[in-house]
Formats: sequence, structure tokens, C-alpha cells
Amino acid sequence: MDTKLANRLPTALFLCRLSVFVVLLVWVLDKFINPEHAAAVFAKFYFISGLSNGMAYVLGALQLSLVIAFLIGFQKTWSYGLVMLMHGISTVSSYKQFLNPYAEANILFFAAIPMLAACVTLFMLRDYDSRWVVDRPTSG
Repeated sequence: MDTKLANRLPTALFLCRLSVFVVLLVWVLDKFINPEHAAAVFAKFYFISGLSNGMAYVLGALQLSLVIAFLIGFQKTWSYGLVMLMHGISTVSSYKQFLNPYAEANILFFAAIPMLAACVTLFMLRDYDSRWVVDRPTSG
């Protein structure tokens, strides 16, 4: 890899990782701040009704652990992979909003597509994502 790319790529990947983390953190915190909203989201998009506040807190705690692992680059294959899978499921479950983008606030759902691309990119390039991570790359 040329020197410019070797110097810039880790920073670019970190900024990508940080931006994905910020979005996911807002969704995680929503489970603690407004668990009723989390229950409504689960009912509408995942067809899981009756999510209690306690269960929203448990899911929020699990997701918080995952997104922190993702942010610090811990066990990148697992944390990046799970974040990619989680966001992928979230994006696919919103397919009805993509089919009718100009109704209500559906246009905002399109932001999920570049974020999913960022998640896939981070997973694919995880060995080069070495800026401010706890797990250093094992290969060159």
C-alpha cells in the first residue's frame, strides 16, 4: 500500500466508525430514555409486540455493550459483523418506507443505506482499521 493511503486510511475508517457509533448510540439511548418508543418500533418493524420497559432496558444494555466494542475496535470480526448484521436487519425491515419515500417522514429512512454501506466497508476493511482500536491488526 502506498504511504499516503497507509497514513490516511486508518483515520478515514476511524471517522466512519465514529459516525456509525454516534447514530447507533442515539438508538441505544432511546431504549433507556423512551422505552415505549422502542416497543412501538419493535411492534411496527419487527412484528414483536408487547416489549416491556425492562426488556427494552436489557436490549439497550446489550446493544450498548456491542456499540462500545465496535467503537473501540474490540474483537472487530464479531463487533463489526454484529453491527453490520443489526443495521442490515433494521434497514431491510424498513422496506415499506423505501417504497413510499414521500409519505410522512419516510425520506429519512434513506439515510440507512449509506450507513449500511459504511458498516459493510468497515467490516471488509477491519484489518486496516487501526486508529484508536484495542485490537491491533494481525496481518499487514
